[in-house]
Amino acid sequence: MAFELPALPYPFDALDPHIDAQTMEIHHDRHHATYVNNLNGAIGKHPELGEKSIEELLGDLNSVPEDVRTVVRNNGGGHLNHSIFWTIMGPDGGGEPSGRVAEVINSAFDDFAGFKDALSKAAVGQFGTGCGWAFLVGGKNCNFATDDDAHPYCAVDSGVYENQPARAAPWSVRKPAYIINPPVT
Repeated sequence: MAFELPALPYPFDALDPHIDAQTMEIHHDRHHATYVNNLNGAIGKHPELGEKSIEELLGDLNSVPEDVRTVVRNNGGGHLNHSIFWTIMGPDGGGEPSGRVAEVINSAFDDFAGFKDALSKAAVGQFGTGCGWAFLVGGKNCNFATDDDAHPYCAVDSGVYENQPARAAPWSVRKPAYIINPPVT
């Protein structure tokens, strides 16, 4: 089974003015596609890995042969993260969460503003390309990690991809402003 680049669920310009169409096109069609192509290249060396889902591969990296483990971790994580990323933001998105997500956030951070502050600090503190991630541990606590694609089971991504040229990613040179006032809250 080859992994596939999922279709973007909205037009490239749907998030303008927060994220412009050119940035979305480059990020989806080139950046994310590169993760998929590199992952498929690694899987091609060990066809038995193609029988597993990306979650299974990443959830048991020790079972992935060492010669492709780093490629699977980095590119598989990037593929999964971006697949989630495209679906958790959209032209009609934003606002405060409700239901179970709101309960967990309020329990861990008192309120959504406290969560946004903690996530923003984690993301701004990431050197270079990378993300601040929020995720559950044991179904109870939210933790943050900022090492790019190593944490594929994210709940919220406040990533700024600084590897994009400044002309194509106008936010890349204003990382703190983007994170504090993101296109999707």
